[in-house]
Amino acid sequence: MQALNPLALEVGLAPACAALNLSRSAIYREDARQRQLTPAPVTPAPRPPAPLAFSAQERQRILDELDSERFADCSPYFVYATLLDEGRYIGSVRTLYRALEADGQSGERRRQRIHPAYAKPELLATAPNPVWSWDITKLKGPAQWTCFHLYVILDIFSRYVVGWRVAPQETSELAEQLIAETVAKHHIPPNTLTLHADRGSSMRSKPVAALLVDLDVAKTHSRPYVSDDNPYSEAQFKTLKYRPDFPARFGCIEDARNHCQQFFHWYNQSHCHSGIGFMTPATVHFGLADTVYQKRAATLEAAFLANPKRFKGKGKCPQPPSLPTAVWINPPNTDQENNTPSIHND
Repeated sequence: MQALNPLALEVGLAPACAALNLSRSAIYREDARQRQLTPAPVTPAPRPPAPLAFSAQERQRILDELDSERFADCSPYFVYATLLDEGRYIGSVRTLYRALEADGQSGERRRQRIHPAYAKPELLATAPNPVWSWDITKLKGPAQWTCFHLYVILDIFSRYVVGWRVAPQETSELAEQLIAETVAKHHIPPNTLTLHADRGSSMRSKPVAALLVDLDVAKTHSRPYVSDDNPYSEAQFKTLKYRPDFPARFGCIEDARNHCQQFFHWYNQSHCHSGIGFMTPATVHFGLADTVYQKRAATLEAAFLANPKRFKGKGKCPQPPSLPTAVWINPPNTDQENNTPSIHND
């Protein structure tokens, strides 16, 4: 077929088909098939204007009304309803929107409050006690719609619960007392501690803010509706409420206090936390982690020497899970800024 085209142009289609022993009908069928596969482009006819469309002058009058001082910051729905109440009709709501869109004014027209930009908290702890986080959760009481309030202060580096309280209500005064007692109990020097919390009413209250100023304790808050800004307190509450012995309801406030007393003793002294190398919070908080790590490493080395074939890793002695060196709340994304590695939570 490809050799036929230049020959047909020179001597004609019939002599070319005879010379190449081809059927002219096959040539015609192939040509028809190609025309069906690649139809000729059809230019659509211009769409006539709608018979009920507004003229250019009428659309300009609509825009003048919408952009007037009276309606400049009002939505088309408000303009439509207001003019109807006054006995005027300039067009449907959709017509008003179309006029604004054609003029490039389809954005938000109403005056709205601009919320302040909340900075993302970026907190780093490289040892116990430079950063604490605290929060309040509810414990269901004996009857429906009754509850008790559990206040918990947590060290983010060691995950050690440094202070807690169960109270019948949530008040800034109770939070103030717990913070003051906890700071005094752990002998926190001035200007060394940052206390992080979410944006609850007790957390942002004036009594708590004044107390922190008196104690020389810095404070930070989570951004609104961002639960990841206070992850350690949230995770600790989940551990509390997902324990198999956590009751659906507490019979009285003393039951809640007794349960929390047992739980926090287990959490601080016995719970091997995955985020701190499967150490207990008390081990890390009171500086015993290196001793426990060396003991674990010696046990693994003895097991490796006794039977090295049992361990994978090209004959290397296994090591215990690494200890935390830095714990962040929202580590800065330095990878994109200066191509240096960022420190992440364990």
